[in-house]
Amino acid sequence: MGQRQGFRSAIEDGESRFYELIESLPMIAVQGYDRQRRVIYWNDASARLYGYSRQEALGQLLEDLVIPDHMRDGVIEAHRDWLENNISIPSDELELKHKEGHLVPVYSSHVMIKQESGACEMFCIDISLEEQKRARDELYRRASFDDLTGLPNRHFMEAELSSRLDEADRLQQELAVVFIDLDNFKIINDTLGHHHGDSLLKAVAETLRAELRGGDLLSRFGGDEFVLLIFDFDGPEALHELICRLIDALEHQVHLEGDCYQVTASFGVSLFPHNGSTVAELMGNADAAMYQAKETGKNGLCFYTPDINDRLVQYQEITNLLRDALNNDGLELVFQPQISLSERKSDSCEALLRCFDGQSRAVSPAIFIPVAEKSGLINRIGDWVIEAACKQLHAWKRTPLANLRVDINLSGRQLTNPHLANHILETLERYELEPHQLGVELTENEVFGSDENQTRQLEKLKEAGLHISIDDFGTGYSSLVYLRKLPVCGIKIDRSFLQHAMQNNADMAIMEAMITVGHSLGLSVLVEGVETDEQAQLVTDLGCDLAQGFLYAKPMPAQKMEEFLASF
Repeated sequence: MGQRQGFRSAIEDGESRFYELIESLPMIAVQGYDRQRRVIYWNDASARLYGYSRQEALGQLLEDLVIPDHMRDGVIEAHRDWLENNISIPSDELELKHKEGHLVPVYSSHVMIKQESGACEMFCIDISLEEQKRARDELYRRASFDDLTGLPNRHFMEAELSSRLDEADRLQQELAVVFIDLDNFKIINDTLGHHHGDSLLKAVAETLRAELRGGDLLSRFGGDEFVLLIFDFDGPEALHELICRLIDALEHQVHLEGDCYQVTASFGVSLFPHNGSTVAELMGNADAAMYQAKETGKNGLCFYTPDINDRLVQYQEITNLLRDALNNDGLELVFQPQISLSERKSDSCEALLRCFDGQSRAVSPAIFIPVAEKSGLINRIGDWVIEAACKQLHAWKRTPLANLRVDINLSGRQLTNPHLANHILETLERYELEPHQLGVELTENEVFGSDENQTRQLEKLKEAGLHISIDDFGTGYSSLVYLRKLPVCGIKIDRSFLQHAMQNNADMAIMEAMITVGHSLGLSVLVEGVETDEQAQLVTDLGCDLAQGFLYAKPMPAQKMEEFLASF
């Protein structure tokens, strides 16, 4: 008898410690219930998770407290199988019901304890997944939506289009892909700054969204490009009317931080199934139609037609031309001297790239550089420029040009190469050159858009002795505070500022301020595009260090540089 009492006491003591244990776990919600699913235990974590106090929960049916209506019958059946057929309830991620009605994500497990009397106590052990759900939701949002506008992003839009194409094909419905590109956004962004540009993009997104029907999908494709998917329209006329409404909405002034701006956009449309049956075909054709709209005057609409493919053919022709030029000596460097305004001499020049077609005709950089960027050939071309510039410097070593520095242009894509700095320094060493004989130029947006790794590339080059300049300074959205932290040696003020400074005092004051800021940061300052004596006098009076432009010399082949500098 005494042994039995001791055994029962030990069991009771064990149960007491069990309940103390689960009460001491603040993040684990435990609910105990009997064969009728009435709550017999409810710890503090359950009260926090589901909103019911212990007093409110005890004696209530579990399904009346936390089980959503759509799960109710399934839960009752699962508990019956557990008791009668010994079929365990599997652990799973569920969304159970809070007292206030909203759903609570949990990971739920079930344990059955049989008493000595044969009675069963069942325990549900729930761990909140709210933090994990928030993290998953945030990951999904970042992967699927644009941070700036809140619109679906390219990834989401392309996945949705792929899904809708299957549905449209099955139901034999039309579907429209509309490519939207803002006209002259770069001018607004460059003039007003990056912050205003972002605000304008958000305002445009809201304007477009307000005009759309509930079933249409507007996404931000990137930059100043939007893509619209239009479903369930009654023929091309109705589609045309809808898009014209969007054009009109944008034409009306967009209000931005107290000011009004007139915004226009070019729209390109491709139709399923007439203009393509895949995401790639429809997107490519809508893009081509949009560019056609831009070329015919902007602020308009163009439906895709097969002849628009001529533009794509030209792109492919330029791509092939660049490949041939790389393989068959079709590229050439020309050099434009940079003139010291105080000493009236030139110690440096800019190397400019020229490309020639099969008939030795020059192709404009305005044509081949964008194609090189888009096709990915810019890295091979950049390596060719580095090699050619160093080769030319080596050829000048025993001439009066031995001390001339050559500045080459780098693209933002080249800067992403983690081996760029080493490649440049190794090429200099191979040609027995000192690092100070070479300079690199990057546009303002490329420098200020660089990440930490890219900045380290520039730091390594500067520490080695290369001269690093920001090209087209003033046309981007740089921060002067950030400018002093960058590993740069000089700035090149864009020609547009000089042209404007010749016309009004306000622009002259802006240009003078840029020169002053550059000097205060210990940077050399060069002005591009000097073409007249009046402009030369102005940049001299404003205290600029260097000038470059047709007044002094046009870009010239390497063999003419020695002759020019001897006569200058």
